[in-house]
Amino acid sequence: MVTAGAVAGVAVIAFGLVITPGPNLMYLVSRSISQGPAAGFTSLAGVIVGLLCYVAATAAGLAVLFAAVPELFLAVKIAGALYLLWLAWGIVRGGRRVFGSGELPNHSPRRLFNMGLATCLLNPKVALMYAALLPQFVDPGRGLPSVQIMLLGLVQVAVAATVNALWVLLAATAKSLFNRSELADRVARWVTGSLLGGFAVHLGLSQPTHA
Repeated sequence: MVTAGAVAGVAVIAFGLVITPGPNLMYLVSRSISQGPAAGFTSLAGVIVGLLCYVAATAAGLAVLFAAVPELFLAVKIAGALYLLWLAWGIVRGGRRVFGSGELPNHSPRRLFNMGLATCLLNPKVALMYAALLPQFVDPGRGLPSVQIMLLGLVQVAVAATVNALWVLLAATAKSLFNRSELADRVARWVTGSLLGGFAVHLGLSQPTHA
């Protein structure tokens, strides 16, 4: 139903987007470093479910709804910005080594999954990204546009899942560095917290685009 060219196009663009630091990536990396790869993959499962929800919602017209009802977009983006600020504050506050292996309280698998899901769902820019990207590769002559959007969205999710899994493994591997170096731990804590805070501000100032 979708062409190989459309699949390849979505895959290439998705790869370019997923290697760019964003809220999902920053949360996965910080949790993988602090609690290990199993925690990172559990959090990634939540992120993937969130992406799948947005793919389904985009196919059903949620992105159009965001553009048509700015108040709804505003409510979601404010909630997302506040959530990211809370995550950033939790990373930079206190005197404990944030990335030390035994100094952070471990989150349960359920909480890891839920926080990964929330980090994804509270970023309405994901829906707008799908609205801007996926329709470019839809050919009305090849079947229902909603079905094509779903299939292309699954391609993007597959690319995101694969690349983020590699980030989880890389972050978990770097854990020994943060355990050995207090300076590296402090730098990573402030860089991660600052990036999350910056994304929160960017999300809070973003405007809905018309689909």
